[in-house]
Amino acid sequence: MNFLYKTHQKKKHPRTSKGDFMFSLRYGIYLFLVFISSSALASDAVSPMTVPKQETLKEAFGHHHGCFILTRCKDGKTIEFNHAGCDEKLPPCSTFKIWNSLIGLETKLIDSPDAPFYKWDGEKRFMPEWNKDLTLREAFRVSCVPPFQALARNIGAKRMQDWIDKIDYGDRNTSAGIDKFWLTSSSKHPILITPRQQVELLKKLLADKLPFSARSRAVLEDIMLVKKLDHGNLYGKTGSGIDKSGNYVLGWFVGFLRYDDETYVFACTLQGPKLSGKEARATVETIITKTGWH
Repeated sequence: MNFLYKTHQKKKHPRTSKGDFMFSLRYGIYLFLVFISSSALASDAVSPMTVPKQETLKEAFGHHHGCFILTRCKDGKTIEFNHAGCDEKLPPCSTFKIWNSLIGLETKLIDSPDAPFYKWDGEKRFMPEWNKDLTLREAFRVSCVPPFQALARNIGAKRMQDWIDKIDYGDRNTSAGIDKFWLTSSSKHPILITPRQQVELLKKLLADKLPFSARSRAVLEDIMLVKKLDHGNLYGKTGSGIDKSGNYVLGWFVGFLRYDDETYVFACTLQGPKLSGKEARATVETIITKTGWH
């Protein structure tokens, strides 16, 4: 101790008193705690750019009836537009293709996103994009119903129900039939799920808290990409519901946004005449743009 003192000090200073030492120690601890607290608050803060404002949400929906829920994955912070609507049970329509695809991958019924997936049966349907052979990626992008009905039949009623129960999807009711339980066109009661449940399921999926392999999740993320942003990517799946006359009355857009170092999951619904998944997606993209996510 004396050696170090003599080496680094040219001038001898008076010995520090015990009281001065304790004061310095306490002050040092205080500064350390202030630094840690400030850092924690700074890291936990949500900048205005990353939170859609209620005014933005109202403007995006306009006069349409619907809801929007968005959750930040790292801490569960959530914003909502129309709280009651976020808990309304609705048929998932084609948003179920997310889970149908995952189950098909897990059961080895799907090889890869670009392998042959659907052989067109020759029947001309109202969407020209459906009237040809399709890969999984293509069928998912144009939301072609027949390929996913065939996939569900190949999965089988028992195996499908087991998966629905395992992931706790909606009200778990598949009684309307193996190839139509998620559709509004069924004459029987379809499976129902709330926008909040959609978000919670996707959040669990991204956190690897559901029984799907990393490969299956990677394939799904690949085919769900709908738009590249300057600082991230938007992933999603539309869904459209019809009434008994065959008119669009329900639109879904469900997915997640990776932006900078953050991941958000979301669900949006629209209900009313001539509203479909196309309009729901447009609503979400308006919210994203007006929030400053570019």
